[in-house]
Amino acid sequence: MRLAALMLILSASPALASSEEAWEQFRKDVESACTALAPEAGETAIEVNPFGSESYGAALLITTLADGGVDRYVCIYDKQAGTAELTAPFTPPQDVVEPMADPAGNVAPVEDTRTDAHLVKP
Repeated sequence: MRLAALMLILSASPALASSEEAWEQFRKDVESACTALAPEAGETAIEVNPFGSESYGAALLITTLADGGVDRYVCIYDKQAGTAELTAPFTPPQDVVEPMADPAGNVAPVEDTRTDAHLVKP
Protein backbone atom coordinates (compact mmCIF):
# COMPACT_ATOMS: atom_id res chain seq x y z
CA MET A 1 0.00 0.00 0.00
CA ARG A 2 2.78 2.45 0.90
CA LEU A 3 4.67 1.57 -2.26
CA ALA A 4 1.59 2.28 -4.38
CA ALA A 5 1.10 5.65 -2.66
CA LEU A 6 4.76 6.55 -3.16
CA MET A 7 4.61 5.61 -6.85
CA LEU A 8 1.49 7.75 -7.27
CA ILE A 9 3.18 10.76 -5.66
CA LEU A 10 6.33 10.36 -7.75
CA SER A 11 4.40 9.97 -10.99
CA ALA A 12 2.38 13.14 -10.28
CA SER A 13 5.48 15.27 -9.77
CA PRO A 14 7.33 16.09 -12.98
CA ALA A 15 10.17 17.81 -11.09
CA LEU A 16 10.96 14.60 -9.22
CA ALA A 17 10.55 12.44 -12.30
CA SER A 18 12.88 14.47 -14.54
CA SER A 19 16.56 13.66 -14.65
CA GLU A 20 19.26 16.26 -14.21
CA GLU A 21 20.17 15.71 -17.87
CA ALA A 22 16.60 16.52 -18.90
CA TRP A 23 16.62 19.74 -16.84
CA GLU A 24 19.98 20.72 -18.32
CA GLN A 25 18.60 20.20 -21.82
CA PHE A 26 15.52 22.26 -20.87
CA ARG A 27 17.75 25.14 -19.71
CA LYS A 28 19.78 24.95 -22.94
CA ASP A 29 16.57 24.99 -25.00
CA VAL A 30 15.27 28.06 -23.14
CA GLU A 31 18.59 29.86 -23.48
CA SER A 32 18.84 29.08 -27.19
CA ALA A 33 15.26 30.15 -27.97
CA CYS A 34 15.52 33.33 -25.90
CA THR A 35 18.98 34.27 -27.19
CA ALA A 36 17.60 34.12 -30.73
CA LEU A 37 15.10 36.85 -29.74
CA ALA A 38 17.63 39.14 -28.03
CA PRO A 39 18.05 42.62 -29.48
CA GLU A 40 20.96 42.96 -31.88
CA ALA A 41 21.99 46.37 -30.55
CA GLY A 42 24.08 46.43 -27.39
CA GLU A 43 25.32 43.55 -25.26
CA THR A 44 22.79 41.17 -23.70
CA ALA A 45 23.15 39.06 -20.57
CA ILE A 46 20.70 36.20 -19.95
CA GLU A 47 19.62 34.42 -16.77
CA VAL A 48 17.50 31.31 -17.25
CA ASN A 49 15.18 30.23 -14.45
CA PRO A 50 16.34 26.66 -13.71
CA PHE A 51 12.90 24.99 -13.86
CA GLY A 52 10.28 27.54 -14.94
CA SER A 53 6.65 26.85 -14.11
CA GLU A 54 4.59 23.78 -14.94
CA SER A 55 3.91 25.04 -18.47
CA TYR A 56 6.56 27.67 -19.17
CA GLY A 57 10.25 28.37 -18.96
CA ALA A 58 11.46 31.89 -18.28
CA ALA A 59 14.58 33.96 -18.67
CA LEU A 60 15.61 37.52 -17.87
CA LEU A 61 17.47 39.41 -20.57
CA ILE A 62 19.32 42.61 -19.77
CA THR A 63 20.70 44.59 -22.71
CA THR A 64 23.29 47.29 -22.16
CA LEU A 65 23.01 49.95 -24.86
CA ALA A 66 25.78 52.04 -26.42
CA ASP A 67 24.42 55.22 -24.77
CA GLY A 68 24.79 53.61 -21.31
CA GLY A 69 21.10 52.80 -20.99
CA VAL A 70 19.78 49.38 -20.07
CA ASP A 71 16.73 47.52 -21.35
CA ARG A 72 15.20 44.65 -19.34
CA TYR A 73 13.08 41.92 -20.95
CA VAL A 74 11.35 38.71 -19.92
CA CYS A 75 11.50 35.76 -22.29
CA ILE A 76 8.69 33.24 -21.94
CA TYR A 77 9.28 29.72 -23.29
CA ASP A 78 6.34 27.39 -23.98
CA LYS A 79 7.43 23.93 -22.83
CA GLN A 80 4.84 22.12 -24.98
CA ALA A 81 5.42 24.02 -28.23
CA GLY A 82 9.14 24.66 -27.74
CA THR A 83 8.67 28.31 -28.77
CA ALA A 84 9.61 31.55 -27.04
CA GLU A 85 8.31 35.11 -26.90
CA LEU A 86 10.02 38.24 -25.68
CA THR A 87 8.21 41.01 -23.82
CA ALA A 88 8.68 44.64 -24.69
CA PRO A 89 11.40 46.24 -22.57
CA PHE A 90 10.37 47.37 -19.11
CA THR A 91 10.17 51.13 -18.83
CA PRO A 92 13.37 52.34 -17.19
CA PRO A 93 13.11 54.34 -13.98
CA GLN A 94 12.18 57.91 -14.75
CA ASP A 95 13.28 61.08 -13.03
CA VAL A 96 10.30 62.56 -11.23
CA VAL A 97 10.50 66.29 -10.77
CA GLU A 98 8.47 67.73 -7.92
CA PRO A 99 8.45 71.39 -6.93
CA MET A 100 9.63 71.82 -3.35
CA ALA A 101 9.71 74.99 -1.29
CA ASP A 102 12.49 75.67 1.19
CA PRO A 103 11.77 77.42 4.51
CA ALA A 104 12.39 80.81 2.87
CA GLY A 105 9.65 80.12 0.32
CA ASN A 106 11.96 79.55 -2.65
CA VAL A 107 10.66 76.87 -5.00
CA ALA A 108 13.10 74.54 -6.75
CA PRO A 109 12.59 71.20 -8.50
CA VAL A 110 13.78 68.09 -6.73
CA GLU A 111 14.59 65.04 -8.87
CA ASP A 112 13.84 61.55 -7.61
CA THR A 113 14.39 58.26 -9.47
CA ARG A 114 11.50 55.81 -9.04
CA THR A 115 10.22 52.62 -10.63
CA ASP A 116 6.90 50.80 -10.59
CA ALA A 117 8.57 47.96 -8.66
CA HIS A 118 6.98 47.33 -5.28
CA LEU A 119 6.76 44.68 -2.60
CA VAL A 120 3.90 42.19 -2.75
CA LYS A 121 2.50 39.73 -0.24
CA PRO A 122 1.60 36.30 -1.61
